[in-house]
Amino acid sequence: MNQANKPPVSDTTLPSPVVEQDGESVIMSFDEVSVQSRMRLDDPTALDLDYSRVMMAFLLLQPQPASILMIGLGGGSLAKYCHRHLPQARITVVEINPEVMAARDTFQVPADGGLFSVVPGDGAAFLATTPRDSYDVILVDGFGPEGEQPEDLCSLAFYKTCRAALRPSGVLMVNLQDKEPQCSRLIGRIWQMFGEPVLPLEVVCGGNLVVLASDDAAFKACAGSLRRRWRELDAVHQGTLEDVLPGLEEELKPWWTAPVRAKPAAAHDAEAVVRKPKAAAKPVAAKSDVKKASVQRKRSGGKR
Repeated sequence: MNQANKPPVSDTTLPSPVVEQDGESVIMSFDEVSVQSRMRLDDPTALDLDYSRVMMAFLLLQPQPASILMIGLGGGSLAKYCHRHLPQARITVVEINPEVMAARDTFQVPADGGLFSVVPGDGAAFLATTPRDSYDVILVDGFGPEGEQPEDLCSLAFYKTCRAALRPSGVLMVNLQDKEPQCSRLIGRIWQMFGEPVLPLEVVCGGNLVVLASDDAAFKACAGSLRRRWRELDAVHQGTLEDVLPGLEEELKPWWTAPVRAKPAAAHDAEAVVRKPKAAAKPVAAKSDVKKASVQRKRSGGKR
């Protein structure tokens, strides 16, 4: 790295980001181990990190969202991508860290205006005052000083406000650190608020796991038409979700119902029907108990 920029510390309770450039990309990090955000200089709106592409899986349930709320700005990768490629969506981003906000121009985050705005503040407090049924999609991507989920952004009360703020069949996407037992505990909290339609989606690299939650109707509608929905997306979204598609398709199998085939029409030509004499009834053998195979879906957020 040949350049480093660390804004003045304004709040010691929040992590201080380090912004670095290497000639090909701009990177934001909070420690020496993990990368918070990375922007390619040749394509500033591209989703360069694996987890960010998984976060866009909501498009397979909500291909044309009218309103999106993002908790956590970071380097603005998701905000920039959605602003460019979902021009119909009203996008609101809430960021608590003023030092992250100060790096906004460095990461080429668009200026506020029209359908796009970045709001300084606490994401949990923002959601607590949000009217019901306000958003089609909520993306939660906030972390604390040690890379953990802040309690305010992963409590049962927080996930309850997320559920209330979503419209019917709205989608919640949560980026979690893939560490146990915390990851499974947080997935359990989301499950308490959303019920069965909660899926953990693996991220190939980065130590993350993304949780997708919606309602049963949205999962059923998506399960039987996932490939068709993917093909109907813009080419840029198809490329973004190409590697995400197989895993999501597998996870949605419990919601897939095979279409009912129409029965063949009965013959109306009486002369063409050959009537056979009834055979003598045969003794009915005792039926054995049939065990119904239960569908086991993955609950754990750990590496599988």
